[in-house]
Amino acid sequence: MMRIFLSGYGRMGRLIEELALEKGWEVVGHADITCPEVYETAPAADCCIDFSGVNALPGLLSYLRRTKTPLVSGTTGFSEAELAMLQALSGQQPVIWTANYSTGVAVLRRMLRDYAPVLRDWDKELVETHHNQKADAPSGTAKLLLHELDPNDEATVVHGRDGLCGKRRPEEIGVFSLRGGTVAGTHTVYFFGEDEALELTHRASSRRIFASGALRAAEALCARRPGWYTLDELLFNQQ
Repeated sequence: MMRIFLSGYGRMGRLIEELALEKGWEVVGHADITCPEVYETAPAADCCIDFSGVNALPGLLSYLRRTKTPLVSGTTGFSEAELAMLQALSGQQPVIWTANYSTGVAVLRRMLRDYAPVLRDWDKELVETHHNQKADAPSGTAKLLLHELDPNDEATVVHGRDGLCGKRRPEEIGVFSLRGGTVAGTHTVYFFGEDEALELTHRASSRRIFASGALRAAEALCARRPGWYTLDELLFNQQ
């Protein structure tokens, strides 16, 4: 039986708790920015699963440094410096951070990694759609997909086109965010060649897939030594 501590107790945190209890796991506690004092007293667990927010990071870091609990984090909106703080923990405990724990998105990322170089001369655009309550844009998942398209950060990323903006330049990648309704998450990568086009789309029907993926990652992470892991390594057994 796994013992988990939840950092973040909003919709995702409660869903993770529900699925964990269905699996017979124990939730030893939960905390977020509304009750940061819990980070100072919560017990160690087999894994901490974090879907909180950037403002909860100080309390989360305090808990992790004190307990050396392995971390599965899906919180988006972190700066590079904040992500570096999480990565620094990996010398003492296993850590994974990713913006999307969906198995389908993991497969899509691998497809882009393998085949985007074949289409390097094609125009590439990326559109993501989320519910009207999402606070950050573009989505963390869109940034992950963009990295697969442009791993060396050589492209000019365009987040909007308006007016007389001129022809599309070959080095551009457009990244656009749509917000509305209750959409759990849709991401489409477009490749435009001469007289042909290719679209790759992942649609999430509910947040349940992200919660289930985080639990799978937690189970796999607990068997690992301290280090900074990718979802590929945990889900596809890459060493």
